[in-house]
Amino acid sequence: QVQLVESGGGLVQAGDSLRLSCTVFGGTFDKFVMAWFRQAPGKEREFVAAIDRTGDVTYYGDSVKGRFTISRDNAKSMTLLQMNNIKFADTDVYYCAARTSRTVVLTAPLYEYWGQGTRVTVSS
Repeated sequence: QVQLVESGGGLVQAGDSLRLSCTVFGGTFDKFVMAWFRQAPGKEREFVAAIDRTGDVTYYGDSVKGRFTISRDNAKSMTLLQMNNIKFADTDVYYCAARTSRTVVLTAPLYEYWGQGTRVTVSS
């Protein structure tokens, strides 16, 4: 059974930095494409960032490009989301997702495994 556990959320001020972590238990981590999504109440889940199996290729949503960085440590079965210059609009619940495919996709329904989410609240 594959489980994703996120951590690192919290209350920050605009302009601050924050790092989210996602540890994967079960499965073979280097066979997963990993991604981060976020969702506000009443809204659809929004793509934030994704990374291929090797960590060589990354994708970002337009709203976070240049501020957020996704990375992975296959030895630790972990993916990270470094969030810099955080904005009020980044307030959301952030979800880690995994997909057992070579193909990186930006669409939430195509990811098979999900974490429980970690909340990021930004004060202005």
